[in-house]
Amino acid sequence: MGFMGSSEENSGTSTLKYVDIKTIKDGVVVLKSGALRAVLLVSSVNFDLKSSDEQIAIIGAYQNFLNSLDFSIQIVISSRKLNIIPYTELLTEKANEQRNELLKIQIIEYREFIKNLTELTNIMSKSFYLVVPFAPVEDESSGVLGKISHTLAPSQNITEHEELFETYKNQLWQRVDHVAAALGGTGLHFTTLNTNELIELFYGMYNPSEYAKSEIKDITKTDIKQM
Repeated sequence: MGFMGSSEENSGTSTLKYVDIKTIKDGVVVLKSGALRAVLLVSSVNFDLKSSDEQIAIIGAYQNFLNSLDFSIQIVISSRKLNIIPYTELLTEKANEQRNELLKIQIIEYREFIKNLTELTNIMSKSFYLVVPFAPVEDESSGVLGKISHTLAPSQNITEHEELFETYKNQLWQRVDHVAAALGGTGLHFTTLNTNELIELFYGMYNPSEYAKSEIKDITKTDIKQM
């Protein structure tokens, strides 16, 4: 699946050459270099509201997590203007379903208050992502797969040879599992972004004018895993 669709065909000098992503497949980002990336949406914790003992425990667990890694990771914090439309639409539905006229009026007034507030103030939401990498060059295998990876172009060998892709993808998921296990005790949760969610995420990042309109998975409403 191509990342940016057919836009390359519609522009003289395509901007796609400035995008590091070759394709997104099976929930894995394949870079032009041939490296793979998995992206985890991670919950946050209000550290200041924790007791002293809880804060010490969280710091210790996070320190242990960092010390357990033998590969690099990226921690990304994404800020975007809060998309209030789904919430206001929900309030409209609730108002229409309400039989009590007083409650109906209150819901409508609250909806208008929320709309006016967001129009006057830029209310931002933050999302936290953890990027787990795997690069084929890290695979020291000298077998058939290793020979193929050195014969072909980096990203081509990954995307066009299914067996090779599955091998590297499995090694990437092993790292994801390690990250999940190592973060145990911090009180965080995570969900791994699938192909469509990754496309939506990167499309929003590369198209700032559309950024506020897109909706990335809400971790509070998904099947999350305790780390």
